[in-house]
Amino acid sequence: MQLNSTGGISRTVIWLMAVISGLVVANIYYNQPLLGLIAGELKVPESAVSKISVLTQLGYAAGLLLIVPLGDKLFRKKLILTDLLLVFGSLLLMAFGTDLWMLYLASLLIGVTSVIPQLFIPIAAELSSDREKSSNIGTVMSGLLLGILLSRFIGGIVGELWGWRSMFGIAAGVMVAVWLAVYRMLPELQPNFKGTYGELMKSVFHLAKTQPVLRLASFRGAMAFGSMCALFTTLVFHMENPPFNAGSSVVGSFGLAGAVGALAAAKVGKLQQYFDLNRIIFYALLVVLGSWLFSYFAGETYWGLIVGVILIDLGVQSSHIMNQTNYFMIKSNAVNRLNTVYMVSYFIGGSFGTWAASVAWHYAEWAGVCLVGAVMALYAMAAHLVFSRRVQLNK
Repeated sequence: MQLNSTGGISRTVIWLMAVISGLVVANIYYNQPLLGLIAGELKVPESAVSKISVLTQLGYAAGLLLIVPLGDKLFRKKLILTDLLLVFGSLLLMAFGTDLWMLYLASLLIGVTSVIPQLFIPIAAELSSDREKSSNIGTVMSGLLLGILLSRFIGGIVGELWGWRSMFGIAAGVMVAVWLAVYRMLPELQPNFKGTYGELMKSVFHLAKTQPVLRLASFRGAMAFGSMCALFTTLVFHMENPPFNAGSSVVGSFGLAGAVGALAAAKVGKLQQYFDLNRIIFYALLVVLGSWLFSYFAGETYWGLIVGVILIDLGVQSSHIMNQTNYFMIKSNAVNRLNTVYMVSYFIGGSFGTWAASVAWHYAEWAGVCLVGAVMALYAMAAHLVFSRRVQLNK
């Protein structure tokens, strides 16, 4: 176990978990700028290929629900090492799959197994001193965030240079290096839940049923993330058409634009010195809604799409951070399971947004996608305005 001189976790291990979080979560998002290339090679409609993103996100939600709670019951290092082997196999299936059904299965499995970052965050919290806890968790979250954003850029570049299959082959190789790093450097932690797996899962559902703050945060997060997924899943189809006629590398580079907004969101916690949490969430959701005005009215220009991407990442990530701050205030030692409820809801929302946007693209193209994204943002805003004060009063 690598500890520092004061008995807390070393900065080396914290940075290791941050880097690995980014590398593992990237597996979920490589496919987004590559969907056009996959559709072209397999000669299938874009709407059919869009299901790859849907299944990846649904798989991630399933992994969050079924695997992450095991971090309380099993030795986490062994759990993570076993899971990484499954990630490796899933990526190879994606790289060598010849039929669409094989890519569907591989995408689902990639999502299920790429949940390791959500096991790292509790480790960072448990092994940090009170003084370093927020800083260490923030470092791991930053790695996760950069992995999400840069994966679209990297996936687009690699796909255009060497083909979409090479991206998943490279990712599989990266997982081998990650496995070795975890084996050598990650500390082991004792389980803290003594019951059966059934009792563990029952406690997850009990939290969802009895915690209104958690339910509201989960719905807001699901709708906001679904709104963002609607944009990024169909952006590649929009930009393949005139006036852009752009390739996957150009589409992937929009991940860099999103990084500007998302990294700015990392500082949103400081606004609590001036505004209460519910007001910050309101402003964040307002930014998400405003992003769709740029994406629709200026969606035939590069500058309009860039502004739209920056704003949606800023709004979604700001609301995400504040949602987590909100439910982590609940007095409970089941932090992993609180996070499970929220993150499962979050990715179910993302899956729904991806599916709805692909259907909207089929019937109404970009205008339909913008309608889906704006409606999901409005649902999040409406729930917040109607229930946030009531939930606060009943805490």
